Amino acid sequence: MKLGKVEFCHFLQILALFLCLSGMNQAELTRSRSKPYFQSGRTRTKRSWVWNQFFVLEEYMGTDPLYVGKLHSDVDKGDGSIKYILSGEGASSIFIIDENTGDIHATKRLDREEQAYYTLRAQALDRLTNKPVEPESEFVIKIQDINDNEPKFLDGPYTAGVPEMSPVGTSVVQVTATDADDPTYGNSARVVYSILQGQPYFSVEPKTGVIKTALPNMDREAKDQYLLVIQAKDMVGQNGGLSGTTSVTVTLTDVNDNPPRFPRRSYQYNVPESLPVASVVARIKAADADVGPNAEMEYKIVDGDGLGVFKISVDKDTQEGIITIQKELDFEAKTSYTLRIEAANMHVDPRFLSLGPFSDMTTVKIIVEDVDEPPVFTSHLYSMLVSEAAKVGTIIGTVAAHDPDASNSPVRYSIDRNTDLERYFNIDANSGVITTAKSLDRETNAVHNITVLAMESQNPAQIGRGYVAITILDINDNAPEFAMEYETTVCENAQPGQVIQKISAIDKDDPPNGHQFYFSLTAEAANNHNFTLQDNKDNTATVLTKRNGFRRQEQSVFYLPIFIVDSGSPSLSSTNTLTIRVCDCDADGIAQTCNAEAYILPAGLSTGALIAILACVLTLLVLVLLIVTMRRRKKEPLIFDEERDIRENIVRYDDEGGGEEDTEAFDMAALRNLNIMRDTKTRRDVTPEIQFLSRPTFKSIPDNVIFREFIWERLKEADVDPCAPPYDSLQTYAFEGNGSVAESLSSLDSISSNSDQNYDYLSDWGPRFKRLADMYGTGPDCLYS
Repeated sequence: MKLGKVEFCHFLQILALFLCLSGMNQAELTRSRSKPYFQSGRTRTKRSWVWNQFFVLEEYMGTDPLYVGKLHSDVDKGDGSIKYILSGEGASSIFIIDENTGDIHATKRLDREEQAYYTLRAQALDRLTNKPVEPESEFVIKIQDINDNEPKFLDGPYTAGVPEMSPVGTSVVQVTATDADDPTYGNSARVVYSILQGQPYFSVEPKTGVIKTALPNMDREAKDQYLLVIQAKDMVGQNGGLSGTTSVTVTLTDVNDNPPRFPRRSYQYNVPESLPVASVVARIKAADADVGPNAEMEYKIVDGDGLGVFKISVDKDTQEGIITIQKELDFEAKTSYTLRIEAANMHVDPRFLSLGPFSDMTTVKIIVEDVDEPPVFTSHLYSMLVSEAAKVGTIIGTVAAHDPDASNSPVRYSIDRNTDLERYFNIDANSGVITTAKSLDRETNAVHNITVLAMESQNPAQIGRGYVAITILDINDNAPEFAMEYETTVCENAQPGQVIQKISAIDKDDPPNGHQFYFSLTAEAANNHNFTLQDNKDNTATVLTKRNGFRRQEQSVFYLPIFIVDSGSPSLSSTNTLTIRVCDCDADGIAQTCNAEAYILPAGLSTGALIAILACVLTLLVLVLLIVTMRRRKKEPLIFDEERDIRENIVRYDDEGGGEEDTEAFDMAALRNLNIMRDTKTRRDVTPEIQFLSRPTFKSIPDNVIFREFIWERLKEADVDPCAPPYDSLQTYAFEGNGSVAESLSSLDSISSNSDQNYDYLSDWGPRFKRLADMYGTGPDCLYS
């Protein structure tokens, strides 16, 4: 077999490397010309051995220890008097030394990537004295690298983006692979990059790992994502090198390289004329293959007869053009509109202007549909005036409405009574004339806001609404009166001419020039000797005293009639009485006591005394009621009639029941049949006593014969049984009737003479079971005898 030139060169390189490593691993001590070393001497002498570095290949997989090198001292004559010891990193655990020959071996597999070198110390000792014959020296064992690690992409997998339509050679991303092998030795860590998947769109730089575009005009709209597989191979990419791969996802980012285009050159929409203002008429959209900001558009109406009637805006989320109404539509005025609408990109890239204008035009035709509209009033709000003195039937004003449709249907009018609950007004159904229906009062309601309804005669469902504000004009129909209830006092020590009260007046009317009131005393009070009145000419008046010496004992209250006149046309007047009390005042003129009765009260009873008397009377009444109630309770009959007294009475007995023999505790007939009524009466205050001979009689209604006979048999047995309890108790009979397959489950037969059960042993169980022994035993004594 012949070798080629390349294989032969590789063989020579490997052979040279092996010889070099073998020579280094056989490093030994060389003799020195220095004097021998004496440990006890003070003079420092040159060591008689010289160290070299040792090298050992990593990843040795053999079964025998790997030979590393040999240590030898000039002092060693080969007679076994010298022994060698090893210490430091890995001594004894990884590296061992033959103490006789100085041979060093590695006992474990070494990995340069874990530890590249080991520092150890060697020493030659006299075997007999165990003393060093040479100073301790340090040496290094370096781990020789082999290509045992493939390149790895520590940051992979990668994602990157590049704009679409990028030129060839545009850098996309750089990938980096690392190799754990020794970069200073051989080509084990020299990495070369190549692309395994992604051609012909992308390429990679072999040495740097930079990925670049390899094709021009890559279109995102055609394909927006590519998956690349990049390989990194050591040994400079030669055969036998190790490799690693990673994936790179490249996304083409969008650029504005697509102009907007309307799918259709014209659109048509039908809208009813009743559509409110600001309502959406239509949505149109120009298609744009770009995304994001590159697809953002603006719409505008550039021409047409609907420029002032419609407007268009853009929906930021969908990029649609929204056509809305700006003015009310009227089929009778105009039946259709035509709009020329333009859509244009907001962000244009100058690099792609050559692809054409980044805008488009379309035509939108809007057809207005006729709708049966309600009547329309000539005015949205009517204002009318009427005097509050107007008589019923007075015409206030007229409203007018018409049908806006082409049919022009006649209109009938009415008032929405929810806005005129008191029915103050009427309206003529045909003419729309509004008249008064009741007398008006401005002081009650100054303005009436009513709603007038206009209905089409042909279609009453079509109703228009008009609003009317009726203002009531004032007339002087209210007389003036005191502004408030005055509490006027005069001191007993008041002096003549002293002011005791200032009064004013109010008037519910509202004259256009304001109020003007005139105050005076009435004719019968004008000549009184106690008080006088002074008009202040400012709608107020002052009351003054005319004398002194007022005394409560003589007269405690004075009544002063005051005459008030307004300035209306015609004027109105009223007489108001001012009540003046005479009071005892202090030095500052402040009233202390105003009641004339204060001089008489000490002879009578105080308020506290009256309250005490009332409390005593109430207490006596309560006691009388309690006594009467107690007497009535005592007079109630001791014998109660079940027909009148339907209450349940619970009687408690401190005695135990009779067990299964207790068949007389309660009347079973009454428990089994609710329709049985007892004839006998029962005392309320007497404990039931046993009655052997006389049993209560019952008024029975028809019942099941089998159960009735069974219960009566049990009752008869209880009647003749002297051991029965002395009062009624509840008995439960588990009797199933004659037709039961299981027959009776009752244990009542256990006490009969035919029973095979013997309870005599209960007497032997002690005093605790004495009661049961007496009840079930065969002894002659009975429990209730």
